[in-house]
Amino acid sequence: MKTKTLSAIALAVGTLLALPAGAEDLTAVFREARGYDAAYGASKAALNAGREKRPQGLALLLPTVNANANTSWNEVQNNTTGKDFNFNTHGWQVQLTQPIFRWQNIVQFQQSDFQVMQAEAQFANATQDLILRVSQAYFDVLGAQDNLDFVRAQKRAIAEQLAQAKRNFEVGTATITDTNEAQARFDLTIAQEIAAINDLEVKRRSLQLVIGRLPDRLSTLRPGVLIEVPGPTAMDSWLQAAEAQNYNVRVQEAAWEIAKKEVERQRAGHYPTLDGVVTAQNSLGANTQLTGVRNNFDQQIYGLQFNVPIYAGGAVLSRTREAASLAEKARQDLENAKRTANLDASRSFLSVTNGLAQVKALEQALASSETSLQSNKVGYEVGVRINIDVLNAEQQVTSTRRDLSKARYDTILNGMRLKAAIGALSEEDVERVNTLLGPEQSLAPEALPPVQTPTPPQAPPQQPAKPSAQSNGIPPAKK
Repeated sequence: MKTKTLSAIALAVGTLLALPAGAEDLTAVFREARGYDAAYGASKAALNAGREKRPQGLALLLPTVNANANTSWNEVQNNTTGKDFNFNTHGWQVQLTQPIFRWQNIVQFQQSDFQVMQAEAQFANATQDLILRVSQAYFDVLGAQDNLDFVRAQKRAIAEQLAQAKRNFEVGTATITDTNEAQARFDLTIAQEIAAINDLEVKRRSLQLVIGRLPDRLSTLRPGVLIEVPGPTAMDSWLQAAEAQNYNVRVQEAAWEIAKKEVERQRAGHYPTLDGVVTAQNSLGANTQLTGVRNNFDQQIYGLQFNVPIYAGGAVLSRTREAASLAEKARQDLENAKRTANLDASRSFLSVTNGLAQVKALEQALASSETSLQSNKVGYEVGVRINIDVLNAEQQVTSTRRDLSKARYDTILNGMRLKAAIGALSEEDVERVNTLLGPEQSLAPEALPPVQTPTPPQAPPQQPAKPSAQSNGIPPAKK
């Protein structure tokens, strides 16, 4: 039994040591962002503050207790007897007030429930926003790395084509035009590589803003991964859910309810109030030299306080009109939030469905482009294609690969945006997307070698005596 336990421990340690250092996937990056991102931290603090509205509203319905004490020094001059008297008087009072009818307080307590609902919806929306920002930054890095890889692959292929054009020129089977064209494409690719390196570094810095450090290794999409459309497949279902469940809509719904309650609360400024009051007090004073008696009183008072507002200079009416206008504003904001949620859901749904179709089309286009490239290479070797044909085919393959990579990332992100539009995006969706990721890819700065500019082609020592038909881009005639 002990041997088996030791073997299991050794296996676990060996597995951990075998993992690549610093390898991270989307779930790990998201969990790290939750502890670092300042916007998310601010929303969490706002949630805690918003939840305090309920105990504050409840406090308006509960009794209040106030205590006060006083002491006074008295100096009395008796002009008749010519005697002076000095003495202290002391007193204290404790008063308990229980609101019995204060409609403003009742309405404000009702408001507090909607204020808590609003704070929770805002925090949930901030959580979705963090998921989207982390995912966007994560896939932006992967997309920039893919673009750099594609440009470098194209540079290697053009470098081979450039070398072949030089050899053909040296033996007289091609003109200097082929070499110059290949050199121009190679120089352009170097510029593209520099731009791709810069773009990758910018994207890494954007991810650093969310997690607090530069990522070294990120998991990439597995080859041939299948991206699925989130259900249901009918757009109307998504639109209805967006208008009812979108967190921005929920925030505005709570704001509208709060605004309507505020109208009622301000109108209650005309209503009477009734409080129950219990008072206990004590007073001690009067010097015995003055009155011959030292007064010491204890008193308990039980009563009701009824207050009727009569006139407040028109302030109550003005505040009521103001609250009514703000309630109308909140209603319009709610309607705008519903329309925006509807638009976001429809845009994301179309982007997902069309993105999947685009991915399939680009996969087919990539296969066709690679076949065309191979055909052009063979044609160039046998003399039925010129150098520019091969270079254009190389460019087409690189462009298609870049478009396919971007379409895959965009489709995944639009699927997440679609879930966010109906208020259903959560960490479970992050884990679901995380299952699409596979091997890690190094993003360390040392993985970006400096660009080396190739040596310009040198003219051959001898020019061909007679230009061939290929110098004009015309394939040689078959004998």
